[in-house]
Amino acid sequence: MPETLIPLIAILFANGNNFRDIGIGAILGAPFMLSTLAMFVSGAALVIFKFKNGRQLNLRVNRAVATRDLGFFLIFYMAALIAGIVHLKALNVTLAPLLWIGYLIYAYMTFMTAGGLAEETRALYFHPSHLPELPRLRRMVPQIAVSLAAIVLGAHLFVSAVSTIAGMIGLPVLVISLLITPVATELPEKINSVFWIRSGKDTLALGNIAGAMVFQSVFPVSVGLLLTSWRLDSVSVLSAALALFSAFLLLFWIRLKGTISGWMLLWGGAWYATFVAYAIWASV
Repeated sequence: MPETLIPLIAILFANGNNFRDIGIGAILGAPFMLSTLAMFVSGAALVIFKFKNGRQLNLRVNRAVATRDLGFFLIFYMAALIAGIVHLKALNVTLAPLLWIGYLIYAYMTFMTAGGLAEETRALYFHPSHLPELPRLRRMVPQIAVSLAAIVLGAHLFVSAVSTIAGMIGLPVLVISLLITPVATELPEKINSVFWIRSGKDTLALGNIAGAMVFQSVFPVSVGLLLTSWRLDSVSVLSAALALFSAFLLLFWIRLKGTISGWMLLWGGAWYATFVAYAIWASV
């Protein structure tokens, strides 16, 4: 939700090209960060836990699940990249609903193949009872409303802060948004993958990242397709290309080996550093 609201607020409710660039940077930044930096963090966790706890260096992933997630991401995001290069409004308007339909297909396939994973849930903050009965609707609705209001307010403050930071540093707001927004909104959630790797739940760890990549290549991208001109400059194209390249390498390796080595995941850090260096060089 925060990752989708930030570009929506930046594009719809803020005035000026700077805020529109913040929105586009947020849209492009999430898939790029997930396929590079988040993979690097997971690879680093694998290496650390190997030397600390003696776990194996390869991820024990469900090959079919990982292939499905990465495959859908490559299809969706490649289509978005092509639309950003071609610059046809008719293509943008047509592609957005096709992405939604594709995501429904992906979600259906995911639900049909999901295992019965039981999880413990915490009690509601507005209903701090640990009794087995479900909380009443009158307690659930206010908590949801307050949570959504907090997300919207936080998104407003974040968009303004990105614009201020860009002015202080002297870099384009698109570059700052592309780098900062996903680290602030998306990367903290992916730390769950580190805990799952420590626990040996490798399919969950990779799915946490790859599933988010699929989501980010559909709904936030649709915001850009429908509400902006979706004209990607060289920096934007490079971020998308590196995201696709990193995902393709991982998919190829899984198809070839049936697993992913921690050293393979560490390459994501190289792709991320390459982009940061080019973005700074191109902006000065």
